[in-house]
Amino acid sequence: MIDIEKSSLKDIGNYGEDVAVNFLEKSNYTIISRNFLCKQGEIDIIAKKEEEIIFFEVKTRTSKMFGKPREAITFYKKNHMWKSAKYFLYINNLMNRYIRFDVIEIFINKNKTYINHIKNIM
Repeated sequence: MIDIEKSSLKDIGNYGEDVAVNFLEKSNYTIISRNFLCKQGEIDIIAKKEEEIIFFEVKTRTSKMFGKPREAITFYKKNHMWKSAKYFLYINNLMNRYIRFDVIEIFINKNKTYINHIKNIM
């Protein structure tokens, strides 16, 4: 567990991604890449389940004051995810695969962590 009072936003985000990876591995996903970065943008987690490649955006929050985490994924962010995914598929010779874009929302509240997996965001 992370101490949200003493942690930076980057530390909280990294913790959320670690929680998401753990959740995905327990759900029989195979992690292919984390923090894939290219000039088109970044994808937090890329995983495989059966024959499908899934691109994940992880949003971690300690409060719902500014809305749900998924509401922070704008058209602009989705566009960058799409372009980054196409590039990842191209450089890894995976162009003819089924793909999906998901969001994992992580809520940290006191000593509890909640996970919400939202499939097919676009």
